[in-house]
Amino acid sequence: MRPILLQGHERSLTQIKYNREGDLLFTCSKDHVINVWYSHNGERLGTYEGHNGTVWSADVDSKSEFLVTGCADNTMKLWEVSTGKCVYTWEFDTAVRRVAFSEDDKQIVQITEQRMGFQGAIRVFNVNRQDPTKQSAQPVYEFNPIGSKVTVIAFAKDSNTIVTGHESGKLALWDVRKGEELITKERAHNDYITDLQFSPDRSYLITSSKDKSAKLHETKNLSTMKTYPTETPLNSAAIAPLRPYILLGGGQEAMSVTTTSMRQGKFETRFWHKVFEEEVGRVKGHFGPVNTILHEISIHSDEYRDL
Repeated sequence: MRPILLQGHERSLTQIKYNREGDLLFTCSKDHVINVWYSHNGERLGTYEGHNGTVWSADVDSKSEFLVTGCADNTMKLWEVSTGKCVYTWEFDTAVRRVAFSEDDKQIVQITEQRMGFQGAIRVFNVNRQDPTKQSAQPVYEFNPIGSKVTVIAFAKDSNTIVTGHESGKLALWDVRKGEELITKERAHNDYITDLQFSPDRSYLITSSKDKSAKLHETKNLSTMKTYPTETPLNSAAIAPLRPYILLGGGQEAMSVTTTSMRQGKFETRFWHKVFEEEVGRVKGHFGPVNTILHEISIHSDEYRDL
C-alpha cells in the first residue's frame, strides 16, 4: 500500500468522497473549503469556495456532474463538478450535518441540526438536472424525527426509503413518503453513531460509534450481521467493495490529544476481516483522530486504495 499525503486543508477533515469511477476524491473540512483531487497521484484539481462555516458533508452524483455540500452556515449548495461553480443554494434555520444523493441521482436527502429552538429535520429535494440553476426551494418530503437526534443519513435500496443513525445509538429505516419509521433498532449501538456507509449493492451497511465498535447490518431488517469491537471510540467505518475487509478509524478525543502520544491516542486505521470478525492489521501515520475513512477501487484497474 503506497500512502499519498494530501495537503490542502488548514483544519481537520469532516468527510471524504470518491466519485463512482474512483479517479476523483472530494474532501471537506472545518476550514470552509471543499477540494477535489486526482486519486492516483494526489494532485489537487480544484477548490469549491463559497461556504462560510465548517463543511460537514459532501456527496457527488454517479456521473460526476454535480456535487452537493452541507455546511454549518445553514446552507446546502449544489456545484458543477467540472467548473467549480455553485449553481444553487438552499438556506435553512440551522446547520446541515449530512447530505446524500439517491442512487438514481434524482433526489438529495439531508438533515439539519436540532438547535436554537428549531427541531431537527429530514428533507428530501428533487434535483433539476436539466437546468441546475432552477431548483425548488421547497422539499418534496419533510418531517421531524421524534426522540434522539439524527446524526447520519443515507438512501437505502430505493429513493423511497432511508436509513438514519442517531445520537443514542438507534438505527432506523424510514418511508420518506409518509415520514414513518418502518423498522427501529433502539440499541443498535450503545452510544452516538458517527458514520453510516452502504455496500455497493446497498443490501447491507456498516455503522461506527462512540461505543468503540462498528457493526454490519442487513438493510431490509437492520439485523446485526457482524460486530467489530475496538478499544477506542470510532469516527468512521468503510466496506472494501471487492475484498473481505472492513476499515475502521477513530482515536482519542481531540481535546485530549495534546496530553498523549500518537501511540496512546490510537490513531491507526484498523483492518478487520469482514466475515471472520478478526483484526488483521493496522496502518499508522496520523497524529490525531481519524475523522473520516473511505475505501474505493478504480473500475479501470486493480489498484487498492484507502484514505
